[in-house]
Amino acid sequence: MNSAWKTQTDIADDDTMPSSLRTLAERRPFLTAFALSLGAAIALGLSRFSYALLLPSMRADLGWTYLLAGSMNTGNAFGYFVGALVTPALMRRCGAQTALVGGALFAGVFMMLSGLVVNANLLILQRVLAGIASAFIFISGGVLAARLSSLHPRRAGLLIGIYYGGTGFGITVSALLVPIVMAEAAGHHAAHAWQWAWVALGGVCLLATLVMASQSRHIDGTPAAPSVHGNFQLKPFAFGLAGYLMFGVGYIGYMTFVIALLKEQGMSPGTITMFYAVLGLAVMVSSRIWARMLDRFKGGQSMAILNGLLCLATILPAITGAPLLLFISGLMFGGIFLSVVAATTALVRHNLPPHAWSSGISAFTTAFAFGQIIGPSIIGWIADGTGGLQRGLLFSAMALLIAAILSTRQRAL
Repeated sequence: MNSAWKTQTDIADDDTMPSSLRTLAERRPFLTAFALSLGAAIALGLSRFSYALLLPSMRADLGWTYLLAGSMNTGNAFGYFVGALVTPALMRRCGAQTALVGGALFAGVFMMLSGLVVNANLLILQRVLAGIASAFIFISGGVLAARLSSLHPRRAGLLIGIYYGGTGFGITVSALLVPIVMAEAAGHHAAHAWQWAWVALGGVCLLATLVMASQSRHIDGTPAAPSVHGNFQLKPFAFGLAGYLMFGVGYIGYMTFVIALLKEQGMSPGTITMFYAVLGLAVMVSSRIWARMLDRFKGGQSMAILNGLLCLATILPAITGAPLLLFISGLMFGGIFLSVVAATTALVRHNLPPHAWSSGISAFTTAFAFGQIIGPSIIGWIADGTGGLQRGLLFSAMALLIAAILSTRQRAL
């Protein structure tokens, strides 16, 4: 990292600098980070994870198998994979802010369109398009969060964690909004109550985009200048990338099917709403829980620890229907899983110069997306067999254990 960059970060983190000479991102980093976190809320919390709440109703209404139900999130992950490949070029051409805000607008529109069709092929297409838009949001938002953290190196782990913790806000909003909207739709004798929920969630995405856009402009999102020192190289990060791929395979099974499993186990709708809202709140506070660890470890240690804990959280609903243990599982999972994503951004930030952050984050996101393509369909296929959803979640737990083992091999550069 060159001396000019060090001087910039030292000055930005100096609270004695006159406020008139500092940007909003320098003066109010937490306000900026919270605004950026709405991008994560849109990309994952609202666009992807809300589907877990809608899956039981859509499956019952449309006569889906678990394999087809899982394929909806596979389609979303495939779109995310395509978007991850395209995003670096988009940011080089248009800047990170344009990718962030444009992706958020498209995600909101595509989600609303999901409320206008019932054909499975058209719904998968909408999920693919929403996945592409989500990748634009998540990668560009991660780059902006990394740049914000570099303006405040003493708070870097917390600021990055706040960005990814925005996913929890989206999950909580979904948990509270979806049952209300579907009950209202049922009161109006709507043929497909779940369609109303998609439209409402898309509208929330568009409102969140307005807030996010007003604050993200205060961070430098211009494309990084080419460097003679090279860019991201895959080989030094091979174990981290492999571990992150297996994390993608494992975590998405829990987030796709856990609500359907709780419903099968007889949990009441109100308790399910509370479970998912608590999970979302745990995501929101996870940035504070793991911030010091993300700042301390430079290699794959954080990813290994977090994946190991996620494995334990995923096993619980697969082996028991006890409400207390299920809520412990939700708290653990919510308080951990997005911090794995934050850990990869921290790994990139610790081990690469700023000009390589975009390509580094994109590479990890691509591995993540590929894992998510594999996970839902395999777990849905397993769940259609004799073992049901419990056996599917055991497969998820094993994938997370493998992710933890691989991550232990990732060394700091």
